[in-house]
Amino acid sequence: MTSFDNSPIRILVVDDHTLFRRGLIALLARDASLLVVGDAADAGQAQRKAQELQPHVILLDNHLPGVNGVDALPSLREAAPHACILMLTVSEDENDLAAALHAGACAYLLKTMEGDDLTAAIHRAVQGDSIIAPEMMGKLISAYKKMALTSGTGKDTAQPACIIKASTPTEQAVASLSPRELDILRGIARGDSNKEIAREHGIVETTVKIHVQHVLRKLGVSSRVHAAVMATEHGLL
Repeated sequence: MTSFDNSPIRILVVDDHTLFRRGLIALLARDASLLVVGDAADAGQAQRKAQELQPHVILLDNHLPGVNGVDALPSLREAAPHACILMLTVSEDENDLAAALHAGACAYLLKTMEGDDLTAAIHRAVQGDSIIAPEMMGKLISAYKKMALTSGTGKDTAQPACIIKASTPTEQAVASLSPRELDILRGIARGDSNKEIAREHGIVETTVKIHVQHVLRKLGVSSRVHAAVMATEHGLL
């Protein structure tokens, strides 16, 4: 999903706290490019509304009554197969993160984030980025390392989709990155947005976007999350 022909990004908000839902809807309404088309308080309502409304984005809390958000992901993806599902939760649990990514979430965000960062994350998600809250990046790496060790024991362990696809780059692939591309990769590993990376290095955002594409291609990966895992494994942070 990369273009909406100047139409607003249609959003379904799923959270069991009424006041939070109302506040979030009011926050999103400040961005004219975003349109909340519905909201739900539990997984059952979310599935029905997702099927009816076919939103571009589903903002999904994990702590829902009955079926929690992570467990509801498969049914929501079936109901709205073209939607990006962004987890927006208070949970900093490594297992919740891994389970959400394995079930197909496009992002794992924390409710402590700033409103502007949330709207930016929504825009990045619909452009195809995988987004992890910076506070969770270390736990993502930890989960990856644990599963890498487990895979050597013969145990059948569920693995996040974004991690399964990550292949370890050769030293030559890392060495092929220019000094600027290495700087960009370090920013990706920290969870920085293109705008933040551009500001840090005094370059324009479109240039960062081009560098990111080059980095992903050289490393042979398809998302920023994959690249972040690799950067950490190779001691680039």
